[in-house]
Amino acid sequence: MIDPDGFRPNVAIVLMHDDGRVFWARRVRRDGWQFPQGGMNTDETPEEAMYRELAEETGLLPHHVELLGSTPGWLRYRLPRRCLRHGKGPLCIGQKQVWFLLRLLGNEADVKLDATDSPEFDSWRWVDFWYPLQNVVNFKRGVYHRALLHLAPAAQQLAGGSDILEAAPELPQRRDGGHRRPRRR
Repeated sequence: MIDPDGFRPNVAIVLMHDDGRVFWARRVRRDGWQFPQGGMNTDETPEEAMYRELAEETGLLPHHVELLGSTPGWLRYRLPRRCLRHGKGPLCIGQKQVWFLLRLLGNEADVKLDATDSPEFDSWRWVDFWYPLQNVVNFKRGVYHRALLHLAPAAQQLAGGSDILEAAPELPQRRDGGHRRPRRR
């Protein structure tokens, strides 16, 4: 399903450990790492799609997590030209996402990346809250930045002793209004 502006409705999931680290997973047969995410069906609310994607991509069920927060509306990102698929239905130029922050209530052993016949991920680990911002594929950095900034206050409350809010990085602006990759030190 593509909206009239060319964006595919999608949900993204930030799964958090009590110590402030977040779930970071590697895509199958690729070197790219990301948060769980996936498209919405026409008959789903964003929350319903989030729980379905959570189960499909991590094997976790609603009783394994606690919903801590979400973005109040859609956050959009555009796909690079090389990723656009012309000639197959309406042109999808990017994704619009509602982001969810979840707390893991279950055990790490509850994570089952092979919960479906077509797993999305082949590996996962816990990383610092802001780590994904500098390590996700470049064209998603802006949306990751906006989402993590919005979810950071709820994450800070859960993490207690962690300085998530104080550690929030800035994403440098390019001259054309886009975002540059933060420099590694």
